[in-house]
Amino acid sequence: MTLLQQGKRDRLWVKRFASRAALGVAAAHDVAAHLRQLLSTQDAVRMVFAAAPSQNEFLAALIAENDIDWSRIHAFHMDEYIGLDRAAPQRFGQFLCQHLFDAVRPGEVHLIPYEGEPAVICADYSQKLHAAPIDVVCLGIGENGHLAFNDPPVADFNDPFTVKAVQLDAACRQQQVNDGCFATLDAVPTQAVTLTIPALMSGARLFCMVPGASKRAAVYATLNDELSTACPATRLRQHPHCTLYTDSEACAEVTFD
Repeated sequence: MTLLQQGKRDRLWVKRFASRAALGVAAAHDVAAHLRQLLSTQDAVRMVFAAAPSQNEFLAALIAENDIDWSRIHAFHMDEYIGLDRAAPQRFGQFLCQHLFDAVRPGEVHLIPYEGEPAVICADYSQKLHAAPIDVVCLGIGENGHLAFNDPPVADFNDPFTVKAVQLDAACRQQQVNDGCFATLDAVPTQAVTLTIPALMSGARLFCMVPGASKRAAVYATLNDELSTACPATRLRQHPHCTLYTDSEACAEVTFD
């Protein structure tokens, strides 16, 4: 694992690696170590996962980690499209089953429903999240600086909701095309359900994996812009226990505080 730089920006710990492969292995190692520590002192761990190609290396490396009692892990995810067919490979629940859950078999997997009345989906999933504290959140940052599907037009650092339905902005939808998830912009859904920023920030420990050249502007804004919903990810700089894992393509050399 070639670590190029590490340091703090406000309260955010930043680790910059030479490649996305090294990033994924390092992040998985740190997440696994944290899970083992938690499982040594509590009966179960509740954690939230992001579903995106940016997480592929991390998820593959996490599967390869040994001595994690996945039967005691209760898994959630942070967003889901509204209106995709059951068999659509782009559904985030489907993605996480294929890239993680089917391999490690968590004791509980709570998927956001992909069909139904959005208000009911949000209320029911909020109730599940509120049943106990969230221990770990594994997330990424969008090209427009979003966290989950909290795009700049709908992001709220003081959101009164835990889960809400949102309209996806053009930059967010274009990212799904750029990532190869959809062939055209018209094929990308315009609505989704997402955990809000306060819900994500409620996690006791956050691990944020952001590789690739397409994320360079977002990473720069996250580290350097004023705290603002113009770049929702700037909120990560205020979390007391968050680490950003990035690579040389996503992040140029950083001057730390």
